[in-house]
Amino acid sequence: MTDTLHIATYNIHKGLSFFKRRLVIHEVREHLRRINADLLFLQEVQGGHTRQARRFANWPTQPQHEFIADSVWKDFAYGRNAVYDAGDHGNAILSRFPILKWDNEDISEHRYESRGLLHCEIQVPGWQTALHCVCVHLALTSRHRSRQMHTLCERIERLVPAGAPLIVAGDFNDWARRADRELAKPLGMREVFEQTYGRPARSFPAALPVFQLDRIYVRGFTVKDARVHHGGAWARASDHAALTSTIVKI
Repeated sequence: MTDTLHIATYNIHKGLSFFKRRLVIHEVREHLRRINADLLFLQEVQGGHTRQARRFANWPTQPQHEFIADSVWKDFAYGRNAVYDAGDHGNAILSRFPILKWDNEDISEHRYESRGLLHCEIQVPGWQTALHCVCVHLALTSRHRSRQMHTLCERIERLVPAGAPLIVAGDFNDWARRADRELAKPLGMREVFEQTYGRPARSFPAALPVFQLDRIYVRGFTVKDARVHHGGAWARASDHAALTSTIVKI
């Protein structure tokens, strides 16, 4: 039994470099293995892409979430958000613990920007209540993000028991920090970097982060630490930095 979880969120940019010139999914997998998280919240995960598979000789034969999970994360869920002729992409949650059930809710505001909420219930050994995890990738415009956060609030209020542990993480595209007021406060969540450092993490661009786009919100946990992984090899793997946090169940 453990009350401590190490978690990470990362927009992997479909396993391609910043200008999509190089395939970097193999480096992404190695970076994430070194992080050694119990739970991974991943955005822009490529389920498949026939043209890219022809373009790159070492394109994985598996969907990217399965390629990353391999033998390290025993269970996973993938929410297909964008579907096109060549393939699809979306969000994924990878877990060392059993995923009891999962659902992907379409929250797209228009057909040119496909978005979803990937919601998993996870059984952590020894816990009496299932852990609820939601992986998000929100819209680029403030108005659309607000509506998507309202949908997320409604979903959590409807489906997550008040006493259940909860993690919501992903790419919020929220440089204006409206998620604190529109999502965290109504649901009684805390953002791990705000709790640790007084403000959300700078996570974009990965080479020298300036914008606070990515978040990890928790309820029912204390925050032990929080870290941004950027620069160097990380900057060559994605345009976003990875965020990690160690949290302890209350």
